[in-house]
Amino acid sequence: MVTIFEKLDRGRSPPTREVQKPTSAQKLLDWLQKHWTESTISARDICAYGPKSIRDKKTAVIAAEVLVEFGWLIPLKTHRYDRREWQIVRKPIIQPTVAAIAPDLGP
Repeated sequence: MVTIFEKLDRGRSPPTREVQKPTSAQKLLDWLQKHWTESTISARDICAYGPKSIRDKKTAVIAAEVLVEFGWLIPLKTHRYDRREWQIVRKPIIQPTVAAIAPDLGP
């Protein structure tokens, strides 16, 4: 017996799911959770040891600032004006995403 939904679905191709590329911030978050064991990280560390796609300073700082926005990193005060350093917030989440700890933006 053929249902009405099977009749309507004949001749159609299956829906395709669009796979989104991970953002630089998501790549940095994944790398921090899997590979970085220290409690702090600097822009210099990200550029030297981080994922290859975010090893230039501008991209590394932007990705880190996105993680600050979503609560995964906390900016630290440094002794140099041009040094960027952050405290890593570790949460017991399997496969964390950048927006997993999105702050409440009001009622």
